[in-house]
Amino acid sequence: MKILVVNSGSSSIKYRLFDMTDESLLAKGLVERIGIEGSIINHYPTGKSSIKKEIDIPDHRKGIELVIDALLNNEHGVIKDIKELYAIGHRVVHGGEKYSDSVLINQDVMDTLNKYTELAPLHNPPNMLGIKVCQELLPETPQVGVFDTSFHQTIPEHAYLYGLPYHYYEKYRVRRYGFHGTSHKYVSQKAAKFLNKDIKDLKIITCHLGNGSSLTAIKNGKSIDTSLGFGTISGVIMGTRCGDIDPAVIPFLMGKEEIDFKEMNDILYKKSGFIGLSEGISSDKRDLEEKAKQGDIRAQRTLAILHYGLKKYIGAYTAAMNGLDVLIFTAGIGENSPMLRKDVCGELSFFGIDIDEKKNEVKGKLTDISSENSKVKVLVIPTNEELMIARDTVEICKNL
Repeated sequence: MKILVVNSGSSSIKYRLFDMTDESLLAKGLVERIGIEGSIINHYPTGKSSIKKEIDIPDHRKGIELVIDALLNNEHGVIKDIKELYAIGHRVVHGGEKYSDSVLINQDVMDTLNKYTELAPLHNPPNMLGIKVCQELLPETPQVGVFDTSFHQTIPEHAYLYGLPYHYYEKYRVRRYGFHGTSHKYVSQKAAKFLNKDIKDLKIITCHLGNGSSLTAIKNGKSIDTSLGFGTISGVIMGTRCGDIDPAVIPFLMGKEEIDFKEMNDILYKKSGFIGLSEGISSDKRDLEEKAKQGDIRAQRTLAILHYGLKKYIGAYTAAMNGLDVLIFTAGIGENSPMLRKDVCGELSFFGIDIDEKKNEVKGKLTDISSENSKVKVLVIPTNEELMIARDTVEICKNL
């Protein structure tokens, strides 16, 4: 049972092919710079030599065609016939309130996703474009949509509503949606299995920390709160995004700097966070850690703000769940920054959190870094959103 997972961006297509009989990865790859000079496909088949091919890729249709060709290639391919594909799972960023789970894609679903374009204008259109191309090229292959937002549809009303006039929610569906749901779902399930516990008996906080970051409170296997909201800038500071700020700052700066909405939006999304607070050092936390070790005050300041924000959210979500059993660090920063985990967990002893510093030196490997005295299990779990998408795709399609 082979599942192709597609993540279609505005100028790129990421893909992975799984054999779901044992969840093994057969191949992965990336099509880059679609519609831009210097376009390229990188294909990495498991157990075979990889290929890197520079070729004109004017649109997503050509990109998907190249993916199919790479999978079927006599030398570098991993399947002999495209009919071996059981189904295709697509990452879709926004499923609005309608989709609380993954769905088999049909015209009704596509029509509904069109309505959600204004909620995710940068992500949903290219996601949908990838779906349309796959439908055209492989019309007999079932297509499944897996949404970043769906895992968070269990968040209760008192947690997802903002303190705005209620008619804005009724009219425009302005509310907390949350993102990275596929990752939060995957690592929480992985933790329960690793600990040999029923996820319905656990209170978990997942910290998905990368260039974009979010924390989620998961009680009895369900998301009850998450740090990203209507958009993708709330919560802790990120690579270029500001995190939580007082909304009053926005009109104040627009007036003082005489800037319009577009410029302000660019500041919030692209010029803030690590890159803004460090005064241009880097949007990459690895660079900031290196500079901080050298005594750079700007880098130290930026890291302190990030770590403090994480402590606040962990404390708040522990209170929201009236307890905590498992704390998880995942994604690029969460999996690979012992410094962050040490600093954050070092001041959470009140909650029974204590880590073993030697175990904490791990990077990118599933590890229990808790000390023997810790009342809370602290885990490093590499995320695998693509595998989670493949699992959901199998579940949706198994009775077709």
